Amino acid sequence: MTTGLGLSESQSRAWRLLVDMQELLRGRIEQQLQADSGLSNADYSVLVALSEAPNGQLRALNLVRALEWEKSRLHHQLTRMCARGLIERSSGAGRTSYAAITAAGRAALEAAVPSHTAEVRRLVFDQLSSRQVHQLAEISQCILDGLRRSEPAE
Repeated sequence: MTTGLGLSESQSRAWRLLVDMQELLRGRIEQQLQADSGLSNADYSVLVALSEAPNGQLRALNLVRALEWEKSRLHHQLTRMCARGLIERSSGAGRTSYAAITAAGRAALEAAVPSHTAEVRRLVFDQLSSRQVHQLAEISQCILDGLRRSEPAE
């Protein structure tokens, strides 16, 4: 039997649960980061990507790819973070632009990591068995692979 969405009842239930879980989890993580560190989830994502890059710097195009964001979203995010001293921007040859984590950005990230990690553990991993964690990773990877294969060409 199918639902109004054209999905089977089990597919419809799974889809609604996935959407509800993502929204609630995203909101809780955002609240925790903001309350404990003053960072948004987007700030945190950018700082993590830059902190893991050689010399704490990436080409903006590579950062767009790493975060899987639109260029305009990254531009606006970097503008806000630069104004707060979390990152610096620089230009390279041609129209190449770079973003680099600052000492203040690195300090903000290092301060945020312990409570953020504890909250992720509490909200997600404490709810799951080790088998379920493995299944979650496999399912997430399968869906991500499909999404990446079906990306429109730039």
